[in-house]
Order: sequence, then C-alpha cells, then structure tokens
Amino acid sequence: MTWNISDKELAGLLTQMSIEEKVAMVSGHGLWRTVANYRLNIPELLMTDGTYGVRYSIEQIDGAHDADNQLASFLSVVNTDLSTGVDSAFGSTRPATCFPNGSSLACSWDLDLAYELGEALAAECQAFGVNILLGPGVNIRRTPLAGRSYEYYAEDPLLTGDIAAAVISGLQRNGVGASLKHFACNNSEVQRTTMSSVVEERALREIYLAGFERAIRKSDPWTVMSSYNRLNDVQTAEDHWLLTEVLRDEWGYDGVVVSDWHGIKDRPASMNAGNDLDMPESGSRKQELLTAVEDGQVSMETLDRSCLRILKLVRLARNGVKPNAEADFQKHHALSRRMAAESIVLLKNENASLPLLPEKLKRITVVGAAAVEPVIQGSGCATTRPTEVDIPLEEIRKRAPGVDIDYHTVADFEAGGSSEAVALAAVDAADAVLFFANTEVGYDGEGSDRKHLNLHDGQDALIERLSARKSKVVVILATPDAVVMPWADHVAAVLVAFFGGQGAGSAIADVLFGSQNPSGKLTVTFPVQVEDIPGYLTYPGEGNRHIYSEGIHVGYRFYDKRKLTPLFPFGFGLSYTSFEYSNLSVDADRIDASSTITLAFDITNTGSVAGKEIAQVYARPHQPRLIRPIRELKGFAKVSLEPGETKRVEIKIESRDLRYYDPQYRRWLLDAGSLTFEVGASSRDIRLERTVEVEAAALASTVLNVESQPFLVFEHEFARQRFRAFLKQRLDLSDQEADKMLEYCAGSFLGIHKTVAWVAGETISKAEMAAFLDSLNKEMGMTLIKAA
Repeated sequence: MTWNISDKELAGLLTQMSIEEKVAMVSGHGLWRTVANYRLNIPELLMTDGTYGVRYSIEQIDGAHDADNQLASFLSVVNTDLSTGVDSAFGSTRPATCFPNGSSLACSWDLDLAYELGEALAAECQAFGVNILLGPGVNIRRTPLAGRSYEYYAEDPLLTGDIAAAVISGLQRNGVGASLKHFACNNSEVQRTTMSSVVEERALREIYLAGFERAIRKSDPWTVMSSYNRLNDVQTAEDHWLLTEVLRDEWGYDGVVVSDWHGIKDRPASMNAGNDLDMPESGSRKQELLTAVEDGQVSMETLDRSCLRILKLVRLARNGVKPNAEADFQKHHALSRRMAAESIVLLKNENASLPLLPEKLKRITVVGAAAVEPVIQGSGCATTRPTEVDIPLEEIRKRAPGVDIDYHTVADFEAGGSSEAVALAAVDAADAVLFFANTEVGYDGEGSDRKHLNLHDGQDALIERLSARKSKVVVILATPDAVVMPWADHVAAVLVAFFGGQGAGSAIADVLFGSQNPSGKLTVTFPVQVEDIPGYLTYPGEGNRHIYSEGIHVGYRFYDKRKLTPLFPFGFGLSYTSFEYSNLSVDADRIDASSTITLAFDITNTGSVAGKEIAQVYARPHQPRLIRPIRELKGFAKVSLEPGETKRVEIKIESRDLRYYDPQYRRWLLDAGSLTFEVGASSRDIRLERTVEVEAAALASTVLNVESQPFLVFEHEFARQRFRAFLKQRLDLSDQEADKMLEYCAGSFLGIHKTVAWVAGETISKAEMAAFLDSLNKEMGMTLIKAA
C-alpha cells in the first residue's frame, strides 16, 4: 500500500506520538522490519540482505517474531557454511537470482551493467515485498585476506563509488531503497565488533571515506549502514564525528543511518551520534533509550529528528511499492550469465592457448570439483539461494559435442594405484587440461579472514605437477579476492571469475571457446606473495587495535611507490584481440579548482575479432606539496570495437577529484604546478600522456607557528615577502638589513621566534610572533579559499 502524506502531516504525527512510540519507531521490529504504528496508521518497512542477490528467509520474515530466538536466527545466517550444500545452507530461503559478487562484477568496469543489476534486484525485491535491500557494500579491499572482500568492489575509491552509485540508482529508481555499507573501515573480519581500525585522517578521507562520499553524491542512497568495528577507538555506530559532522554536515546526507545488526553497544550514545535506526529489535536497547530520553541524556529534539527521518523513509519506500509485481527469473539468469561473462579476467594466454577450437581438439580433461559443484558466492549474510546454477562441465560439453571430455577430482591424483594412473593417463592424452581451482569453500566469508592466499586442498601443488607434464594447462579460478600463483609461469592460460554467480558456468564456457571475448580487468592488485600486501606488518592488529600502517598507499598506490612488481597489476586484463591508443588531446592546458577537463583519445581494435577495451585515466602530480601516490585513477571508459574499428573516447574529470586532503588546514586542496594525465590499459601499462598546469594556492607545507623552522616561511614568495615586511617594520631595518636577516634566518634549525630573538633580542615577543604567523596562515588561507 502507498502512504501519501505531506511533510506537514508527518510533523503532525510526531506531536501525537508518545515517547514509547517514538522509541519503537527508531527501533527494529523483529529481525527485518521497522515497527508499524496501527494507532496512527503508520505502515512498516521490510528489509533484507543482499549485495548481489535477495536473501529472503521465510522463517525469519514470514514467521513469528520471537525476540528470544532472534539472535540465534541471525547468527545462523551469518555463519552459513556453503560447503554443506545449497539446501542445508539456505533452508527455506526463497530462491532468487545469485548475481556475480562484488569482486566479480566490478571487473566489468561497466556502469550500465551495474545499473542493470540494481534494476534486477529491485524487480525481485518488489516481487518479494521487500522495501530496502541491505547493500551495496563499498568498503575498500585493503587486504585480499579480508573475509568480506568478495562483496566489495575494488581497492580504489573512485571505481568503488561509481559502481555503487550505478547499482543504487538502478534499485531506487525502481522503488527499492539501498543501504550503503559498512560505514566505515570494516576492512577485516578479525574481531570485527571490537577491533579498532586506526587510520590517519588523510587515508581515512582520501581512501576509506571517498567511495562512500562519491556514491552518496551521485545516487543519494535512502539509508547508510554503520559498521560493527571501532574507528580510531570510537564505535562507528556511536561516532558523532563520522555520522554527523562528516556524513551530514559536510556531505549533506539527509537519509536514515541504520545500524548493522546488533552493532550498537550504547543506544543513547548512538542516537546522539546520529544513528537513527537500531536493528534488529532489542528490548534492552529500547529500554536504555527510553530511560535516556526521560533522564535528559538524549534530547526530545534528537529523538524527534530521527523519528522524522524514518517516517520520511517509510513514505518514500511505501510509495515506491509496485503491487502484484513479478520477477522474470529466466531473464535475470540470462543477465547473470552476461554479467559474469563481462567480468571474467584473462590473466595469461601463452601462445594464444585460448580460445579453444573444438574442431582442432580430440580430448579435454577437466580437473577439480568446482567444475561440477561451482563456487559461485561467498558465505555469510549476503548468501543467496540461486534459482538455478550453470554447471561448468555440462556447459563445456555443450560447446564441444564432438570432443571426448573426461573429468577427475583432485583426490583422483592423490589416490595412488589405478585411480591415479587413470587420471594421469587422461592428462597425458588430452589436448588441453582445464583445471577448476578455488579457495576454501565455506571458510571464505563473513566472520573470518583467510589465513593465506593459496588455493585450497593441495591444488597449487597439483597444478604445478600437471603443468610439468602437460604444456596446455588452463586454470580457471573461483576466488573471493587475489591469490598467489606459484605455478603462474608454467601454465598456458589463467582465467579468474572470482565468485561469478549462478551463470558463471555458462560464462566461463563461452570465454573458453571464444563465443565471448574476455574484457574484464582487475580491480585489485595481485601480489607475488602474501608478504607484499600493503599493511602486512601490522595485519590483523593486536590489543583490539589494527593500525593501517600504509596510510594513503593502498593497493596499486603502494606497489607503485615501492617500485614493487606485482603478480598482476590493478586494471590488468587480456583480450583475444589487441588495442592501440592514439591522438590524446585535452580541452584545456590550465585548470583550477572549478574546472572540468575533457580528455579525448582514439582506441583502435587492431586484432581480428570484436572486443571491448577498458581505458583508464590516471593523474600524476609532478611536485606534490605533501606525500602523494605516484598516480591515482581519475576516470575510465569501456569501449566496444569491431575488428579494425576506431572510436574516439572522451573522459571528463572534475578538479574536485584531483584534490588531496590536508589535515592541518582541514581542507581539500589542489597541488599547484604541473600535472600529467596518463591514459593506460592498466596502472602499469601507460599508453598516452599529457601535462597540464594547475592554478592553485602556493601554500607552505605545514601550518606555521613559532616553533616552525624558518625555511618553511621561505617555501613561497608570498610568505617570504610578508615575513620580510614584518621584520623590517618591527626591527626598523633597512632593505639591505632585512635581506641579511632573511639570509640568516633561512639557515637556522631553531624555531622562527628563537631564531629572530637570537639576533634581535626580545624586541618581538613570542606572543607577537605567534599573532603574526596566525595572520599569515589566515592570509594564505584566504588565498586558498579564493583558489578553491
């Protein structure tokens, strides 16, 4: 039912509600609903999990709301073990399309496809009567060990934010709300409800919050979900700086902040911080809030503000309902196949081993349980009961009907005796060996991080063994994130599907046999060894504190700065064709803080088959004022090209996306000077570049005070002249004497005041020098404000 009610009428409802009713309004009802107020005719909302599929638990949603069993019921979902099989893992969950997981979908770099995912999820939510889908998840994939990295999109915030915004728009334009999560720095599952993510402010702003801000600015999600962890020693659900000062005051967000399930530890503190909705229902937390309001610890104004936000959300969601909606699951299965096919990444293709040509093959040996029991998703709250599942082995046989195809498990090669002999003989006789490899099933997921980056169950060793006796071994990977590949130099080809959803089996077969040209590219860096991971030395933390020691140098930023060669770089992916880049132009040679610059360049398909290329634009500052990454992603485009075809590609970049954050000035700033735009096929394959000049304030590298060394004043002529004029006037110096004084000051390692006092005595007091430096900082700040 719709709920047509004006803002004035909503405000009137608040005046009619008792304190108990208001407390109920900002609290969950059961596991998945908001409370309905029948006295005031306020309807409820239904929400459920799903970042890549709708997980609708019949018992939990349609059954009795037994508060005593809620936590046990919730934990049964969180601890879902996919290794036990679909039926036991999902119970009576309603079937829904299991689309490619976040780590897979993002490799498509396709915003239109991400929007289609949002549309499809909305259609299934409408069919199930769900108003809010708890996703997408946009935490940065800081470490490939992280348990929930399979849900998240990338190690880069720009790519993450753009994909999330497209998914959210697809959902919400079709009447279903999104919940952008987990806010913020939920980058590990190790002691996730007590661990504090200790992150310096620059890294927090530029990396970990940037994807959230970008998604909010571009798509305005109806809700944002606070995370379980602490952030810089404050529980995120109770962090006023995060939820009010940043999210609302700086970013202008006016939607509902909802807690992660049982993520609130101090309900009054969370309400004061800006966490509106406490999920799921908790009698003790409701009582805590009621007592706090009655005692004045939480003001009625604060409670009313959250109530009004939730009432507006109820109106928005109820008016988006499509009565009698039906979902086309066959259509969505086809979409799942297409998404998986667009997202598969070809990492190696020695001597054009792929695609396979059935007419030239007599025998194929398929190895690995994942060929018959495909690993399509991670475990935990995001798990979806698929409507159907494409089996890779079956799909391979469909595409090569005249080829003898046999199948063996990893165990066959370890059994000894006749079983092992038969399996090895099959490998020796095969024209190609297709090895379906995977990480540990049922362990990778919510609640625990991976312990290593190896494949599961002796698979690495077996790949080495088989590739030593057979030149054409093709490895197909189903993994949540990056893995190490000690066998990479010895196999013919490597495909990575990540967790590709229910249509991955068909998509993989299409890529193997060439009916689909692979076009996916990595959204994370693959390390050679686990020790190469940024932050490795401080992972996973101790004493309930996890220090993000790499700072702003996350992912490819770290590998570039260290000049460390990865196994495969960010943005990398091969094709069955080749592409040439040429004729780069920019529409401006100079930019400032208000500019939008357009880069245009040609891409030509120089191969013999149609394909898609993902072009990436990076920005490289020449002389940054503060430490910055070598290059950072600032734009991208996916282009479809027929053989021999050339297309002109345009990518627009806003100056706001070229800024860095200065914690001392507490502002986003542009670096003055030269900036090079790099156009590449990956972060390590730059094809074209063009340098422009940036007009911005020339600031000292730090805010000046009496203890600052004098050379900091002389970094910029503006400050130098102001300091010279001050000394000349206060010390009554001639021009020549003033210049000598500056020359003397420039070589001093003492603070500014002590240096001047050494020569001039106490003529200028410390307080007076401090006042001058404050005014200089402000004057430079005014220049900064005008430039920005």
